Amino acid sequence: MASDFEGIELFERTFRHQIKENGEIGELDFMFKKKFGDGEDEWPVEADRYRIVWMPGCPHAHKVIITRKLLGLDKVISLATTGIFRTPKGWVFSEDPDGLDPVLKIHYLHDIYTRYDSTYTGRSTVPTIVDTITGQGVNNDHYYIPIYFNTAWKKFHKENAPDLYPEEIRGDIDELNKFVYERINTGVYKCGFARNQKYLDAAYDRFFEALDLMEEHLSTRRFLFGDHITDTDIRLYPSLVRFQVTYHQLFRANKKRLEDYPNLWAYARDLYQTEGFGETTYLDLIKKHYQLSPHLRALFGNVDGIYAKGPDVSSWNLPHGREKLSGDKDKFKRFN
Repeated sequence: MASDFEGIELFERTFRHQIKENGEIGELDFMFKKKFGDGEDEWPVEADRYRIVWMPGCPHAHKVIITRKLLGLDKVISLATTGIFRTPKGWVFSEDPDGLDPVLKIHYLHDIYTRYDSTYTGRSTVPTIVDTITGQGVNNDHYYIPIYFNTAWKKFHKENAPDLYPEEIRGDIDELNKFVYERINTGVYKCGFARNQKYLDAAYDRFFEALDLMEEHLSTRRFLFGDHITDTDIRLYPSLVRFQVTYHQLFRANKKRLEDYPNLWAYARDLYQTEGFGETTYLDLIKKHYQLSPHLRALFGNVDGIYAKGPDVSSWNLPHGREKLSGDKDKFKRFN
């Protein structure tokens, strides 16, 4: 793979709309942000109308796919999967016959974005929900899609579905979601993508301070809000998985390993061994994506496209012992 290597310019072109002058990576503005609902300016909630595009290595897409699976929305919202290697034009359906998504009939996810704005030169992102009737992009705001799935899509939840966003604690969930997103989900990217030492040091300290707080928090409760899995656990989990298999190695987040946090490591395994989590977690693809995708190879100077075999991921199935912290055998609070 040495012949197709490009230097740091490839990374900078990919994230050119987010790289700030001080070397910080800023937030990306989402193109498709219209809500689901019954209002005039909302997308109608209909079965078999929408298709969600994801890439298995992406943590933001992963949380959406876990939520979709747990709520039973996989029965009414179809799934499109891109290849794990980002091209200069973005995510490509490289694993489908003829390189075309069989439903959307597109080769690049970016085609959905240029349908909306033919002059668009920004970064197309996963997850993106697409309307299969019109072929238009519906929503790519990964932060809010799980909330819509939990609320606006409730009429399509499976029987005995888990209540991942209980009304009585939604304010607390929203508050902790913000902390997890800013300090852990994107916090580790601020370590990996930092362009100067001062910025890296600050991001590094904030990231590990957040993990330390989560480790202490989980010392007395099985999940972040007690006995039952909530939306916030689903948001933390993808980052913990990727921290164990790749962030520690590549993103300069090397103060500790996930295994050095007894509570977090057992908590992550507890979730991995739960319906909807492990079955959507493709550990080998995650490792290959971060090590070999061209824009990340460029950032980390992997000229020869070398793929490290480790870390060993067989320990994800080891007993976790977290059940002793819970008074309920069911990991989910369920709707009647």
